[in-house]
Amino acid sequence: MVVEQFISFINEVGFPIVVTLYLLYRIESKLDLVVQSIQSLPERMKV
Repeated sequence: MVVEQFISFINEVGFPIVVTLYLLYRIESKLDLVVQSIQSLPERMKV
């Protein structure tokens, strides 16, 4: 069922858009880790 929806989505919006959305989804969690690291940096520098 999910595969059929995915293929239907590709047919509707095109392959490049699907690849872009997938990559944005993958990088989002990594960007969250970067933001957390930057926010914790001042606390680490107090030592």
